[in-house]
Amino acid sequence: MDTGNQKISVVEKIGYSLGDLAANLVFQTLVTYLAYFYTDIYGLKAEDASIITLIVGLIAGFGFNPIIGAVADRTHSKWGKFRPWILFTAVPLGVAALLAFSTPDFSYKGKMIYAAITYSILLLLYASNNLPYSALSGVITGDMGERNSISSYRFVAVMFAQFFVQVFMLPIILSVGNGDKALGIETVMTWLAVIGTLMLLITFFTTKERVVPTSEQESSLKEDLKDLLQNKPWIIMLTVTTFIFITLAMKGGSYVYYFNNYVDEASLKEFISPITHFFNSIGMNFFGEDPKSAGFGLFNAGGIIMMIIGITFSKRFADKYGKRDVFLASLFISTVFVVLFVFYPPKSVGIMFSSQILHGFFYGISTPILWAMIADVADYSEWKNNRRATAIIFSAMMVGLKVGLSVGSALVASIIGHYGYISASGTQNIIQPASVATGAKLLVSIFPAIPFLISCGLLFFYKIDKKMEVKIEKELAERRKNN
Repeated sequence: MDTGNQKISVVEKIGYSLGDLAANLVFQTLVTYLAYFYTDIYGLKAEDASIITLIVGLIAGFGFNPIIGAVADRTHSKWGKFRPWILFTAVPLGVAALLAFSTPDFSYKGKMIYAAITYSILLLLYASNNLPYSALSGVITGDMGERNSISSYRFVAVMFAQFFVQVFMLPIILSVGNGDKALGIETVMTWLAVIGTLMLLITFFTTKERVVPTSEQESSLKEDLKDLLQNKPWIIMLTVTTFIFITLAMKGGSYVYYFNNYVDEASLKEFISPITHFFNSIGMNFFGEDPKSAGFGLFNAGGIIMMIIGITFSKRFADKYGKRDVFLASLFISTVFVVLFVFYPPKSVGIMFSSQILHGFFYGISTPILWAMIADVADYSEWKNNRRATAIIFSAMMVGLKVGLSVGSALVASIIGHYGYISASGTQNIIQPASVATGAKLLVSIFPAIPFLISCGLLFFYKIDKKMEVKIEKELAERRKNN
């Protein structure tokens, strides 16, 4: 076990965070646009899009992640256990992202097959890259304070990726494609693939693995699985992670339908016109001429900016009060502002934006804490069993992420289809039935609030509070020193 300096330089924290920025150029695109891409650009029926995202996502969650986690934990190289995975998947992940959002001219059946294959490859490579990347946070340092700091850097980077995808991506797609969404998204994804690959390579070259298990801590896969099933904090965090990503996928994937089918266009245009006029006056025409896409981008921008501000408070709150209590409080308050959307009429644009801003701030506080808590669960397992299996613990959490993403995305397509949504493709403009507006409103309010509230309830049973955090860190540090 490396017992040297566990402090991390700013350069390494930034380098590590770029890996999540790169991964989230893919992940945030899946959350925000996958259902929309399949129904409005690729031309699949809502029910078919729902089936593909659900089945492929469940296969990826329960199949790819456990296997990759077990193999990563048993990887031995001169670069460590997890860094080689980041290196060797950087280029393939970028290529897979581009292929998954391409629109080849196949028959309808051919399109479904192509979508299923490319989405499967993308999720396999995403797991092969992001699971070891996430596990790397558990072995960069054994210092829980530094781990909180790394998580804050990491999730500021996540917010930048989310900001680009949710604020600028739709207007850019419309602009570079001259109205052809298929051409626009292929062009944008090409650039994202190149940029993301370079960022992942920087992560590989700037990071170091410091927490290295001794030979006495090596374990069999059977022992790892037994440890997992007896690890109550892990079971709780797996369930919480699943529900949180169901909400994120539902909420993130529904806003584009919400603005296109529920928000009053005239009221939206009036509300955002001072902002767009200001940007246009200084030669920064980011949002184009379409008020719905501009409103969608600015709405997301307000929430993301406040999430970044919320993240800056995360470490100090977590250090003072403990991760669990801060995570629970911030998640609950942020959920209140999600529920409120069900009460807003289509013309109440100002209060919609205000609720999004407040939701973003409180959810931002919780964002870095989730992954820091999962790293703590790996420490808890080592503390309890004297065996460390970082990647398989993170792989189980990635199961929750993938299942949550898949279920949430499938629910978006399924629910909007249930309310009568008619799929389009290319540059088609279709008049939707009035019931679609109701479905869109519920998809950004009541439906996504339910998994968040369940997660809040589960956290009352998570026993790694501030007192136990300190105890685990102190005792593990002593063991590692002795070893």
